[in-house]
Amino acid sequence: MIQENISLKPYNTFGIDVQAKRFTQVDAIPALKKLIQTFPDEPYFILSGGSNMLLTQDIEQLVIKLDFKGIKIIKEDEAFVWVESQASEVWHDFVQWTLTRDYGGLENLSLIPGHVGTTPVQNIGAYGVEIKDTMVSCKALNIDTLAIEEFSNAACQFGYRESIFKKEAKDRYIILSVVYRLTKKNHVLRTNYGVINSELERMGVVTPTIQDISRAVIAIRSSKLPNPAELGNSGSFFKNPIVSKAVFETLLKKYPTLPYYTIDEEHIKIPAGWLIETSGYKGYRIGDAGVHSKQALVLVNYGNAQGIELKKLAETIQNEIFNIFAIHLEAEVNIF
Repeated sequence: MIQENISLKPYNTFGIDVQAKRFTQVDAIPALKKLIQTFPDEPYFILSGGSNMLLTQDIEQLVIKLDFKGIKIIKEDEAFVWVESQASEVWHDFVQWTLTRDYGGLENLSLIPGHVGTTPVQNIGAYGVEIKDTMVSCKALNIDTLAIEEFSNAACQFGYRESIFKKEAKDRYIILSVVYRLTKKNHVLRTNYGVINSELERMGVVTPTIQDISRAVIAIRSSKLPNPAELGNSGSFFKNPIVSKAVFETLLKKYPTLPYYTIDEEHIKIPAGWLIETSGYKGYRIGDAGVHSKQALVLVNYGNAQGIELKKLAETIQNEIFNIFAIHLEAEVNIF
């Protein structure tokens, strides 16, 4: 059923109140195909968890809210299990589903907002882990042909918060499900990134399990990142910039305490949050649009901010960072 003039405020984690001129929900692939066949010449706006978007205007396209649910094991051997999740499963709930079965690989990605279907689009990552490390494949509906196509890990062309679905395949496919290969034993524990080790120490954990790592990540994220149900936000708004070693060394001379992560011999990743905080924007607020007081990488809606206000704030920060550091901050969030 097509509804008209529906507020999208409940469907985006920023809590931006814009209208969908037409809106519908689908929970099965046949229904999705039929919808596209019924409106073959329509531009579509595909809505999943609404966690990685900033809406700045009413949506003229037909908004299709996906509601594909289900998790199943498709195969396993002595060491690994292959788990397929439908696209509309809440990501954190899916991570916890794997951990209750002692399947390892996703624990560092606990408490990231959003749905499973967006994970290969963004190649989501946190604390030294990215989706490309465990994702085997995903199934996607070709909007033009209505054929269901399977994309291997390599075919997704993963990069830092990048994939083929943000480049040449953008707006051409709807992701239906994702398959991950997870460990059943001999789990690889990644605790050296960020403050995971110190959080485990604070928790009194000497020999951590994957469940301990998840709990540590949840504690860290909860201490720094606002709950979207309480304060509108979309998590990290900007990507951490990657600069050349020469640029990094020049910055390090001026800022000796500059934190960084080595990518390879020629490239260094610099925390965008540090750049924003150093520029004086941590905790900055104009009206109901602001920068979170505990994590400068997060832009927040304090109540009734409009999307265009948050976009202008983001642009102000980008300009300031470029003026101070000669570094361009790229938005991780999709802006519409």
